[in-house]
Amino acid sequence: MKMSKMAVALASAACLITSAIAVAAPFKVQGDPKVAIILFGPKNDGGWSQAFMEALPAMEKALGETIPVVDKVPEDAASITPPAERFIQRGYNVIIGTAFGYSDTFKKLSEAHPDVAFLNASGTTNGPNLESFYGRTYESQYLCGMAAAAASKTGKLGFVAANPLPVVNWTINAYELGAKTINPNATVTVVFTGAWNDPVKERAAASALIDEGIDVIGQHVDTPTPQIVAQERGVYSTGHHRDLTEFAPKANQCSSIWTWSKFLVPELEKIKAGTWEPSPYGAFPGIKEGGTDISCCGSAVSEENKKKIFAARQSIIDGFPVFVGPLKDRDGKERLAAGQPISDADLWKMDWFVDGVISQK
Repeated sequence: MKMSKMAVALASAACLITSAIAVAAPFKVQGDPKVAIILFGPKNDGGWSQAFMEALPAMEKALGETIPVVDKVPEDAASITPPAERFIQRGYNVIIGTAFGYSDTFKKLSEAHPDVAFLNASGTTNGPNLESFYGRTYESQYLCGMAAAAASKTGKLGFVAANPLPVVNWTINAYELGAKTINPNATVTVVFTGAWNDPVKERAAASALIDEGIDVIGQHVDTPTPQIVAQERGVYSTGHHRDLTEFAPKANQCSSIWTWSKFLVPELEKIKAGTWEPSPYGAFPGIKEGGTDISCCGSAVSEENKKKIFAARQSIIDGFPVFVGPLKDRDGKERLAAGQPISDADLWKMDWFVDGVISQK
């Protein structure tokens, strides 16, 4: 997932959006909704963009129409605006974007076209006809952390991540917290590549972790390279964005997956019915609402541990918050008092790691 300016945006953000705008009434498009999608990456990238393509059939079925897609659209206004304007000129009145870097441009487009509905994945801007959305990936990564610890013989887990931003930090922290429910001594060693999509750096990072004796590799990057390296080296792995078993059928034990159709179909149905009310704070769906889930489990996870993982999944659906006190960071500072769940505002500002996470400081 590309978020080239996320570090700056999230440093000052208290929640998903940059401004709160009151919605006076449900938004309604003129006529039947006609949906078009603008993808940041290639349709078959194996990760972030492909997850949206896999949600497409359910969306098309719900609306009874074919949804056009344009892919490989960079995060700059000069690249985003022309395809969006062409779609609108052709009568498309629901435009879905898929990148943080689309945020400002989508805001301007929504203001220029107040009769068109705009949705943007991983965005930060919202308005009367614009809603940004992202998933609570810490929920699914908590469960994959359980699977990683269940598969590990050493308790030494590794994680290949792009950048130490809040949306990445919470996946790493949740991964470690999940792992500890299976093995209280489990640790997660993280290597940051500095890039969302760089197979060369990802291969080097995964290899370095395995060389240190780590026997399960997790990830929050956009390619399946860490899974491929894990299989080549004879260790286990957990994936991100999609079920990455296809790239490493022996290695992959769990994947944190996007389930965007479960979120987007109801949103599109609300638009169709004229009852859509974009949240002034953006949408932040978890497993229950359809933003994220898991594909689990591989053969290295015992039936007993598989039952524990799916029992934990049900607990999350029922309201278990994952991050709840008492919780200290790895430096011993109390982050959550006993019984206190983390707020969404603090999630979006997470710049710390739980005990057991080992990374560059």
